[in-house]
Amino acid sequence: MNIDVHHRSYEFWVKTSSIVTMVMVSLMIAAKAWAWLASGSASMLGSLTDSLMDITATAMSFLVLGYALRPADDDHRFGHGKAEALAGLGQAAFIAGSGCLLAFHGIERLFNPIVLSHSLLGVWVSVFAIACTLVIVFFQTKVVKHTESIAIKADSVHYKGDLILNAAVLLAILLSYYGVLYADPLFAIGVAGYLLYNSWDIARDSADHLMDKELPDEEKQSIYDIANKHQDVYGVHDIRTRQGGKIKFIQMHLELDDDLTLIRAHNVADEVEKMIADCFESEVDILIHLDPLSVVIKD
Repeated sequence: MNIDVHHRSYEFWVKTSSIVTMVMVSLMIAAKAWAWLASGSASMLGSLTDSLMDITATAMSFLVLGYALRPADDDHRFGHGKAEALAGLGQAAFIAGSGCLLAFHGIERLFNPIVLSHSLLGVWVSVFAIACTLVIVFFQTKVVKHTESIAIKADSVHYKGDLILNAAVLLAILLSYYGVLYADPLFAIGVAGYLLYNSWDIARDSADHLMDKELPDEEKQSIYDIANKHQDVYGVHDIRTRQGGKIKFIQMHLELDDDLTLIRAHNVADEVEKMIADCFESEVDILIHLDPLSVVIKD
């Protein structure tokens, strides 16, 4: 696919995903705030806190993606893709803080349980939240299929977890309605644990991105196999990979016949680049170093 066309397609899908997500989450925030104020449910507060975290994270991602999608310039020759990872670290800190506050609230309610009011309202709001989250997950799954965006993929995993979270809130309200008062604070503490785990997961992925962690082994093996298929390539070594936003960067050494002309060696490199690029849905930036076979054997 033409790089410019791929860039525009990527930009359209990730920005549309962020807008759809923010609209759905805004509806959930309004409904959950109403239900929490009416019922006093700690689990509903936990779910509201999670939705506030969601919309903040999605809004940050939307703004950062606008910067990360900028093409390479004189000061950023490899593009601006790592801005996504910087935003991820900020999101992780925010999520961890939200989890700690919710844990303290849940523990306090555990020692001072109360009978929830307006339980039926909480049930309907939880059902509404589950429906909205299903819309988000469905759309994000489609976007990830088209773009392989790391940011949207992380969001999708998070919202799939939210389906379980909203179901837990629904169960807590129903149990409290039947007199199981400790269910509400226990689920709130469970939600806090979920948020803290999520924050660690996001921070780790962001750090891997910033520290130029290699692409998965299966992708590196695929790159190696594709390059070796070329009839003029005798071997491949020193494959190095990393990812910056939507772009995967690949470097390698190709081993070629000593007697190959310079123009033919150049064409071989171009052909291998195209073979590799055609096997990736995402944009790739490939740098190939050409080695005479006799030099490789000598080394």
